[in-house]
Amino acid sequence: MAADTSQSVAKAAGEDAGKNSGAARGPRRATANGNPRPGRGLGRALATHWYAWAMVAPVVLVLGVIIGWPLVRGVYLSLTDANERNVSRTIGVRHIEATYEFVGLDNYTAVLGDPVFWQRLVWTVLWTVACVSITFVLGLALATMLNRQFRGRAAYRMALILPWAVPGFVSVFAWRFLFNRDNGILNKVLDGGGISAVPWLDDPTWAKFSVIAVNVWLGIPFMMVALLGGLQSIPGELYEAAEMDGARPWQRFRHITLPGLRAVSMTVILLSTIWTFNMFPVIFLLTRGGPGDSTEILVTQAFREAFIASPRDFAGSATWGVLILALLMIFALVYRRSLRKQGEVW
Repeated sequence: MAADTSQSVAKAAGEDAGKNSGAARGPRRATANGNPRPGRGLGRALATHWYAWAMVAPVVLVLGVIIGWPLVRGVYLSLTDANERNVSRTIGVRHIEATYEFVGLDNYTAVLGDPVFWQRLVWTVLWTVACVSITFVLGLALATMLNRQFRGRAAYRMALILPWAVPGFVSVFAWRFLFNRDNGILNKVLDGGGISAVPWLDDPTWAKFSVIAVNVWLGIPFMMVALLGGLQSIPGELYEAAEMDGARPWQRFRHITLPGLRAVSMTVILLSTIWTFNMFPVIFLLTRGGPGDSTEILVTQAFREAFIASPRDFAGSATWGVLILALLMIFALVYRRSLRKQGEVW
């Protein structure tokens, strides 16, 4: 009887082992964490997640039309000698075909060999670094203050976010009136204190200071809101434990606040850098790149080549645009690589 029972148990165990081994040899193998491995092939992915692809398809199509096609067209024009004299155009009932030709990398050679490009690049980098660093420091300071409980905090938040709600070109025109040398409010206030008028937009140095100040004023709300959200996500228990251990305010800020904001800070710095590098409205509407060309950055120079220069150089403008894109892509790749070395993978 005992022998029969032992044989039955052994037989059942053998059947279970066979089933388990057969299941292991099946198409859905288990991974180390117990989850089944995903099926291979694009067809299986489309069949499994067809609804997700259907939802994403309209967005991909729109982005391809409004971003992809202009980008490809711009790269192509940068390899030609297209200008307003040889592109296709219609005059009355007469249609003139395009006569521009493919010139390869000649435009890139000409732009990179032009001292103007390097002058614009140096000022663009200085302008970007100054704006982003000042905006980040002021935004962090304001976010730290608004993260505390005090009377009227909601009103202060609304007042500090207000520049973000106003359209950028409206804000720039308002600042242009404030900076007016003869009738501007700033010079009126200085005149009341016995200080001579400051040529805010008429002197190259003051003009650079003015455009940086306006761009910082426009960028602080975004930086403050993003960093404030990051501050509110840091557990309060960390500050309580550090305070009980005798950590001073600066030590708590250095060892808790800054590490807790690392992910948010890296993201907002990257976005702010890209936006500032291409901040066309502030420069063009405030100073028109002047006085002279002292505040001209790369993107305003590209605009000038296409719409202000005579004849309008579409190929040259496209070349400037492609170089701007290449510089930002290189910066983003280097930035991402540095984050991965620090353990911040995104």
